[in-house]
Amino acid sequence: MASGHSSHKSHLGNTISLWQKRANEHQEKQLMNPFSEWSGASHKPVLDKSDPKYGHPVEGSMTETRGIQAGQHISAEIVELCHVIKDLGTPISADSDSYSIKFGHLFEAYTKISNKLVGMLLRARKQGLVTFEGEMLYQRRDDNVIITCLSVPEF
Repeated sequence: MASGHSSHKSHLGNTISLWQKRANEHQEKQLMNPFSEWSGASHKPVLDKSDPKYGHPVEGSMTETRGIQAGQHISAEIVELCHVIKDLGTPISADSDSYSIKFGHLFEAYTKISNKLVGMLLRARKQGLVTFEGEMLYQRRDDNVIITCLSVPEF
């Protein structure tokens, strides 16, 4: 009977130490969290914009994982957009991998695929995959603006 009691005590001790470890890890994270209102977070690290980790999630966190997954999803949508421009547009020249299309035509076709066309075009332009005049494109007003896909990335 005594050995059963000591194994129960040992299991309870392991459970308590596991929870204490989790509590300590949580406390440490809260000390580093600049948005924590926890009273023990009085010695928060000062945020420094020159720090390469500034504005990035904690390595290994679920936030980092979700961010990576979102980035991959957006990249796939941009690649798909470039392929739609290639399929519907006209080649710039016979030996070029560049294609052009009017925004209105692309808008009509692409809204059946996604409702985020303008955002995807802005992102694709930022990555140097497409080019067009103006800062923002609006349906009807900019229907005749030429969008040029400079290169069509592979899937």
